[in-house]
Amino acid sequence: MTKIKSTFHCQECGAEYAKWQGQCNKCNTWNSISEEIKDVKKDKLWDHTKSDLNNSNSKPKSIDDIKIKDEFRIETNDNEFNRVLGGGIVPGSITLLGGEPGIGKSTLFLQISLKINHRVLYVSGEESDNQIKIRANRIKYSNKECLIYSENKVENIFSQAEKIKPNLIIIDSIQTLVTSTIDSMQGSITQLKTCTAELINFGKRTSIPIMLIGHINKDGNIAGPKVLEHMVDTVLQFEGDRNHLYRILRVKKNRFGSTNEIGIYEMVSEGLKEIINPSEILIGNSDQKLSGTAICASVEGSRPFLIEVQALVSTAVYGTPQRSTTGINSKRLNMLLAVLEKRAGFHLSSKDIFLNITGGLKVEDTGNDLAIIAAILSSNSDFNIPEDYCFAAEVGLSGEIRPVSRIDQRIKEAEKLGFSKIFVSKYCDTISSKKIDIVYLTRIEDLIDNIS
Repeated sequence: MTKIKSTFHCQECGAEYAKWQGQCNKCNTWNSISEEIKDVKKDKLWDHTKSDLNNSNSKPKSIDDIKIKDEFRIETNDNEFNRVLGGGIVPGSITLLGGEPGIGKSTLFLQISLKINHRVLYVSGEESDNQIKIRANRIKYSNKECLIYSENKVENIFSQAEKIKPNLIIIDSIQTLVTSTIDSMQGSITQLKTCTAELINFGKRTSIPIMLIGHINKDGNIAGPKVLEHMVDTVLQFEGDRNHLYRILRVKKNRFGSTNEIGIYEMVSEGLKEIINPSEILIGNSDQKLSGTAICASVEGSRPFLIEVQALVSTAVYGTPQRSTTGINSKRLNMLLAVLEKRAGFHLSSKDIFLNITGGLKVEDTGNDLAIIAAILSSNSDFNIPEDYCFAAEVGLSGEIRPVSRIDQRIKEAEKLGFSKIFVSKYCDTISSKKIDIVYLTRIEDLIDNIS
């Protein structure tokens, strides 16, 4: 009798062990290691030699004989999604989308399936046909070439793809797929790696792009082994707070474009609405003059937009002062507070400080530093900053105001929205403008003299 070989895998990070143990040594997660069958049957999931979808030429070529063809991308009729991918979907590419449960991953891909002018095979292992139809009616888009297929067996998906010959395949989600060649449960590390590898092989040989939806674990990373992200061509992250309307589509990896682009959506009852001009919706329209607010000219990727920074400084009620941030790294706030206390003489160590980026967005641009400090000083001294003032500069540890990238784009965005004055670093390239007054600063003290 043949002995069944098995291994033990961590369901969080994919680490492999010879025997079971309580804690994973790599990710330090408890009770995440489970046993999986190692033997794999020799049956092929998809035989490319017998398929008329096979477009690949397996013969080696000299690099001098390879002719570069004009890059062709599939337009999705979603400007935000096209921007993030670098201009559209590359044929044969594998895209992986991750995000929190309920954030709108399935809605985004179904919306793309209904808006695109190509034949799409939408495979769902989580929802029935009726459930998908209900969501499609809410989105209010229609595409006769969008074919819904509720299935989780990879063999059946390949069989239908050969009959239908779609231009795009969407899998919702990769964790629900199984193959009969693996004797392990659905969602296991072995099933996940095998199914993904077969999908990649199918996509590369047929030039059919495949888009995968992936679940994430408690740490915010895509569930399964880290090698899964290395296998695919593009890794997207859908971010946002379910209590807010706005969603951000970020790129963590892109073999065919930049990783600095972002797409901004608004979650409405009809689905996800593209935000063409985020500056107009991220700035408050209050007529009252309030302290603790400042406008920052920020840049994410190649897109400049203006955001509103809100700060609240109050006397600490309890013994330990609180430091709370929403939408920005708390360590960055602590650094800026230390600079204010050391270099500018503001004693904030006994104050509670709360910082918020309006709209529920998460920003990482260091050009927001000057606006954050301006908002904190405004709240601490209880004076309002004129609503037509804007800020765009980084603050160094020695208190100097440092230049930031794409300063010309930031200034033009502030001009477009009617701001009268923008504060930047003195070390920026000199830029002349007739519509907006550019104030050049050297140190934090210069900022205090200009806004107080």
